[in-house]
Amino acid sequence: MARNKHPEETVHSILDVAFRLFMEKGYEHTSIQDLIDHLGGLSKGAIYHHFKSKEDILIALIDAMMAESNQMLAAIRDRTGISGKEKLKTIFRESISRPVQNDLFAVAPDFHNNPKLLYSLLRDTIEEAAPNYILPIIEQGIADGSMYTEYPKQLAELILLVANVWMNPMIFDSTAEEAYCKFMVFDKMMQGFGLDIIDEQMLERFQELTMIYQKSKKSAL
Repeated sequence: MARNKHPEETVHSILDVAFRLFMEKGYEHTSIQDLIDHLGGLSKGAIYHHFKSKEDILIALIDAMMAESNQMLAAIRDRTGISGKEKLKTIFRESISRPVQNDLFAVAPDFHNNPKLLYSLLRDTIEEAAPNYILPIIEQGIADGSMYTEYPKQLAELILLVANVWMNPMIFDSTAEEAYCKFMVFDKMMQGFGLDIIDEQMLERFQELTMIYQKSKKSAL
């Protein structure tokens, strides 16, 4: 068998086709054979050489989205001239407004039947996003007087676990009404820490994403 001299191109092609099919057909209704049919003769063995399963392909796609998100978080973290509190508000506003969120919610991955996917999200939240991006901002907020907490590390983890997991309709299959109630509780929690960083525009955007997910899920049934 001839050796693939351009494995990166093969991986890129697989991910590109997978993303398009996940968007068109839904993750659950896309098979490995569907990928083969759209990859111009690439064999099943070639796909499994790079990815062990369809789930691993989805994880790779989401990891790519998370990498882009982390670049945005780093840019806000390192911004000068604004307080820690303002940085935290900017992160929430820009994170929820990013167009790529529409794509992720439209793919509508089933977290219930994909424990590796859920673990990937939890690991990135606790091991990457919280300590590297949110914690430094909270520490800056404490230093500049815009925030106060005796437990900055734990607060950073709590904020992201609530925002990325508990409020995530793709994990708990929340309806628009349930998502609204969770958002209101999150707002009250943040205000309890003196962080009035949630606004009506963020709420409307969050409800929009929830409806995108619910619509995609129904079309996949």
